[in-house]
Parts: sequence; structure tokens; C-alpha cells
Amino acid sequence: MSRVGRNINVSFERLRHLGHRQDRPRRIASDAGTCPKCDSHYSADEMRRNMRVCPACGHHFAVTARERLEQLGEPGGYTELWPDLRAADPLQFTDLKPYVERIRDAESSTGMGEAIVCAELEIRHVPCVAAIMDFSFMGGSMGAVVGEKFARACEYAAQKGVPFVVLSSSGGARMQEGTLALMQMAKTVIALDALADARVPVIVILAHPTTGGVWASFASLGDVTYAEPGALIAFSGPRVIEETTREVLPSDFGRAERQLANGQVDAVVDRRELAARIGRVLAILAPPPGQAAQGGGSLQWAQDAAGGVGRAAQSFPEAARKAINKILPSSGDDTEGGK
Repeated sequence: MSRVGRNINVSFERLRHLGHRQDRPRRIASDAGTCPKCDSHYSADEMRRNMRVCPACGHHFAVTARERLEQLGEPGGYTELWPDLRAADPLQFTDLKPYVERIRDAESSTGMGEAIVCAELEIRHVPCVAAIMDFSFMGGSMGAVVGEKFARACEYAAQKGVPFVVLSSSGGARMQEGTLALMQMAKTVIALDALADARVPVIVILAHPTTGGVWASFASLGDVTYAEPGALIAFSGPRVIEETTREVLPSDFGRAERQLANGQVDAVVDRRELAARIGRVLAILAPPPGQAAQGGGSLQWAQDAAGGVGRAAQSFPEAARKAINKILPSSGDDTEGGK
């Protein structure tokens, strides 16, 4: 037996009518979103009041550098230092687009001049100098300008005799600047070494992510080191390591909680408690107000330390030549030629 099929008519008029109903629930506003960890909905105002931490599960969202300064500092605000420094393009680097275009796009999308903002502010009424990185500017990558502003901030903190606060959020050295970017690792380490000679305390906060050359340089050298919950802190991320070694890593590899267990950080601190925690530490480590004015001596210590590092670096070739001459046998003619 054959079955006679029936025609099916489909009409979208009812759906169009439902779409224009006034009592229909409105969609989430464009300036709001959903927590990727617990799928909770939130409004932009609510998250701003909660310092961009999910009220339901505590997930920490990315925060811009200037918003960080507002969260850490007093209501009086902060004074930004060297905001006009801009990156050059000494290598004339081009990948999918020229480096200068990437810089221009990052400036227009973030409203920043570089991946770091240095400022003078007060944290719980303790004067200090802060260097805050921003991942939204080219992945927080460290180029020549980032290294220069960081070194200037260290020198300024030594001159003022006030604590130095660093917040890192970076993918590492900026590949578009090649070796010049890698040189900033040594530059920032020397700057922090000068601060140590100047007896200036350094507090480092590790935000998500802190990887590559930034973690291998200044981000791991704080006198006190805090990390935000869930932050990735490693030289290489787990995806890169797994693709290289063909091994499956633990789910918490490189995360702040694992680094705390490994002794790499002193504490994992919720962002909403960070300013109060830093303020208590600064109150203990900061010099008395009468001594803070003696910044000239601190600056001299910093300059002497930097000069000592430079003299040591200049002596390396001569020391190596003398060592080779002692090890390798040579005739009188060869020795004369070596001179």
C-alpha cells in the first residue's frame, strides 16, 4: 500500500510577532558578559564594583593597567610617569603587517602608549612607585620602551626612597624587536639589583598570564611576591610544552596555586584583598618618613651598582683571553702574536 504524503506549511509570522513583543526578556547588554568558569551572568557595573572578579565563583577577569592603579591607589588618584615614550622600529620588522601598524592598532584599541604604565601613588597612604603591565597591549610584551620605563621607575623609586610595586601580565619579550627586546631582561634585572643596594623594598604581583622573558627576569625577583588566583606563571605555557615533549601535563601546571606549593610565590591573594595586603607589607617595609627624603644616597647606591655591573661586563673579554692563554700551550711567536 502506498501512503499519500501531506504538504507541510511553515510560517514565520508567529516568530516575527514574538520577536517584537514588548514583554519579551531583553538580551544581555553589550557591555556585560558571562563568566567563562561558572556561566554566571553579570552586568558591567556589578563587575566594576567587584573589581572584575566573578561574584559567584571568584574568577579573575583581565584588568587594564590604569584600572589597576585605581584599584590599588587612594581616591586621590595617581601621577603617571613618562607617558609619552613610544616604541621605534629599528629592525623594520614585518610579518602579516608592519610593526609600526601593530603599534598604531594597539594604541588606538587600548588608549595606551605601551604595555606598561608607571606611576607615583599611595597604597594605603604609603607613598610608592608602581609599574603595571597591561596584557591588552600586544599581549603585554616587553620591548625597549617597556624596559626603559621599568628602569626609570626603579631609579625614581631609589631617588625618592619609596617602595617599588610591580604588577606583571605579559606573554614575554616582544619578538618584533628581536635581540633588543631580549636585552631588556638584563636591563630590568640590573635595575632591580640597584634597588636592592638602595635598600628599597620591591613587591611583585603576578597576574594572568606571566610567562616568557618577563617571568625569567624581573617578575621573579620581588622581595615579596603575590599571585592572583588561577594565574598562569611559567616560562612556557602548558600547550607549548605538550606540543614539544608530547607529554600530558597536570591540569594545574604553572598555575598560581601550584607555584605557591612549589615555593615560587609567597601567597595567592584575591584581587579584592590585594590593596589591603600590600598596604600592610608596605607599612612594615617602608622607611620612616624622615629617611624617605634621603633619596639622594639611594640614587648614588643605584648608580654605583649599575657602574659595577658595567665594569664587570667590560672585563669579560680580557678575563677570557687570559684564561685561554693559561690553558693552551703556545710558542713565543704565538704568544707575541696573541698580544
